[in-house]
Amino acid sequence: MTSKLVYTGFITVDGIVDSPGSVREGHPGGGWVFDTPFLPEVFSLKGEELADTTALLFGRRSYDAFSAVWPGSEDHADYRDLPKYVVSTSIREEDLVSGWGPQHILRSTEDVARLKETTKGGIFIHGSAELATRLGDADLIDQYNLLMFPFLLGGGKSVFRSDELGRRNLKLRESDAYENGVVKLVYDVQR
Repeated sequence: MTSKLVYTGFITVDGIVDSPGSVREGHPGGGWVFDTPFLPEVFSLKGEELADTTALLFGRRSYDAFSAVWPGSEDHADYRDLPKYVVSTSIREEDLVSGWGPQHILRSTEDVARLKETTKGGIFIHGSAELATRLGDADLIDQYNLLMFPFLLGGGKSVFRSDELGRRNLKLRESDAYENGVVKLVYDVQR
């Protein structure tokens, strides 16, 4: 029994995932998702993912951000009862939000590897750039679901390390391009 670990996120052409929703998230160029003309078909990937999602995985900061909004959001109601895992050395049980389905704390990359080996289905990482980078470096991510937006930010958080970690091969599973300049890219990690 093994799970598939999928990173899903919004990304710029230069690989930045920092602050897609607003400047308040930390990057001076933030808010780029909302600076793109809205087309519902662009976000159909999110609905497609839901059919494959058996659990959600977050780093601490992304958990705090999403748990402040998603539990009461009708747009995210389908995520409400799914198991959620938070990878953090500092979060405590009493920090977890009540009424948001089963939630578990993982303390390390090794805990995530064990989770993959002991569960079945798709575990999706939302946000959590630093966690995704660490798990990608540990060769634990199996698939990248990216919506690439037509911006160059020139710096910020990325889920791909820029040092000499070594080449990783990806195989394109699916792609699409939309009139507003967004491109859907779904890659499997080749091993």
